Amino acid sequence: MRAETNNRTFFTTLLSLAIGGIFVYASIDKIINPEAFARIIHNYRLLPPAAINGLAIFLPWLELTAGLCLILGFNYKSANLLIFLMTLVFIAALETAYFRGINLNCGCFTTAATTKSNLLARIIEDFLILVGNVIIHLNISFKRYKRI
Repeated sequence: MRAETNNRTFFTTLLSLAIGGIFVYASIDKIINPEAFARIIHNYRLLPPAAINGLAIFLPWLELTAGLCLILGFNYKSANLLIFLMTLVFIAALETAYFRGINLNCGCFTTAATTKSNLLARIIEDFLILVGNVIIHLNISFKRYKRI
């Protein structure tokens, strides 16, 4: 763990705290309300009904774990990659809903049924997270290359 945290610059540490914090925060309401999150997943109309409940239970815990690992520097590279991949999937789901004209709560931060999301704003926010992930990855790679 120590070697991975030593590879961080001040800026990438801030990025890691921000991105990890976003994922931890986003997971809390979904963990507390898995039924409501399952309904949100269903509203996207992308998955077969048999997959929805399992995903509604598993995904928030994956977000929480990856976010905490990124914050704490534990399996830092893997956590960053996992968050990057999850964010790509989130962007694909949001874009699909956006282009199909589905008006829904994205389920990004809340499971409240009364909230509708600005999907385009969420897509842009997710792209910014991807940029942060790439910066973190490049910092890790550059520092490792520089030591050789």
